[in-house]
Amino acid sequence: MTAGALLVGAPRSGAGKTTLTVGLIAALNARGRRVRALKCGPDYIDAAFHAAASGAECANIDSWAMSPGHMAEILESAAEPGGLVVVESAMGLFDGIAGQAGRSGAAADIAVRFGIPVVLAIDIAGQAQSAGAVARGFADFDPGLEIGGVILNGVASERHLRTATEGLASAGIARLGWLPRREKFAFQDRHLGLVQARERHDLAKEIAALADQVAATVDLDRIEALARPTRETGHADAGQAATRAPDPPGQRIALADDDAFSFIYPHMTAAWRRQGTEIVHFSPLADEAPPDECDACWLPGGYPELHAGRIAAAGRFLEGLGRFAETRPVHGECGGYMVLGETLEDPDGGVHAMAGLLGHRTSFRNRKLHLGYRRAVAMQDCVLGKAGTAVRGHEFHYATIVGDAGDDAGDDSRDDAFLTVFDGEGRPLGAGGGRRGTVTGTFFHAIARET
Repeated sequence: MTAGALLVGAPRSGAGKTTLTVGLIAALNARGRRVRALKCGPDYIDAAFHAAASGAECANIDSWAMSPGHMAEILESAAEPGGLVVVESAMGLFDGIAGQAGRSGAAADIAVRFGIPVVLAIDIAGQAQSAGAVARGFADFDPGLEIGGVILNGVASERHLRTATEGLASAGIARLGWLPRREKFAFQDRHLGLVQARERHDLAKEIAALADQVAATVDLDRIEALARPTRETGHADAGQAATRAPDPPGQRIALADDDAFSFIYPHMTAAWRRQGTEIVHFSPLADEAPPDECDACWLPGGYPELHAGRIAAAGRFLEGLGRFAETRPVHGECGGYMVLGETLEDPDGGVHAMAGLLGHRTSFRNRKLHLGYRRAVAMQDCVLGKAGTAVRGHEFHYATIVGDAGDDAGDDSRDDAFLTVFDGEGRPLGAGGGRRGTVTGTFFHAIARET
């Protein structure tokens, strides 16, 4: 890899990593640098903001779901000669699952394995000199990790900046820049994270403002000098299965793509295209049916609960999806899985008829968080692979299953589970997913398959 890489991390979620990363990408682009972004972990939403700032797709890289070789391929694909790769951490820099040294899902795993220097973003609201102690602790926590310096976020005044900088100096940590405490530099949240980039009509203006701020208060020369090529090609640890993107479910895939169906990993669609697959986009919210010339349909996750009334009224979409499923595979992930069911109850308690191709009913009225890595083994041949295939993925939703058509119509109407599911630490979660004929669905998003 000839491009220089650096990783933006933080002590915790909500410290301003995404804001800072977007600003860095845009400011470096404005300098004429070729910048690509990657997102650590399974988050879709932040990656879309990075793509908007860089003008190129932002793929995910995940130390739990992906083998070292798989991650190395994604790093290499983002590298352009003489360019920069800016990688954003998920959560806190060292946060991952327990008991998986080097494969915990933490961004620090990636920084250590590939020798990527870290820019640490510290939100100093409610503190000053203590920022030095926080930075020193992160620098010493793993001797294999390089903290290249700190960018202070949430600076309230010149005095606040001066005292926090003194703390960093006492700890022997470089200050690379700072951002002021301003609400306009915070992207809007909703229950799965930030409001999607595609829904922000003012996004270009906001990114430009962030770029101007970063150019004014962050030492971009030092940031560029900090970046360096990765040092490892991705050798697997002993006993570690190699991974790759799941195979495409067809030669021509109808992919739902709009504000309700937007969570598809770029590394998956890129891998499908490399295998000669054509991806045809369509919009259920525009009442478009899966194109008939396709031989498989994929409904990704997103926010169908915010658009349930429109989906229920989209007769051409629902009827066309049903006709498609009579002869060809249809798969739904998370939000797509919900839409394949009988009904969807929105956050206000309104119940909306969905496709009815699977028998479950989902509800957002009484939200419950379901979150974590998943490893699933196929019980039978399916769109995720042949029987025995192991797929690694992630589950993150607030919907609950409130019933199955079989509760009213007898066991013959129940969906068949087609996966055996484990959590990220290997604990069995039982049978999972739902299948009826050509139609399958899961609450988890597939990231990689073991090979």
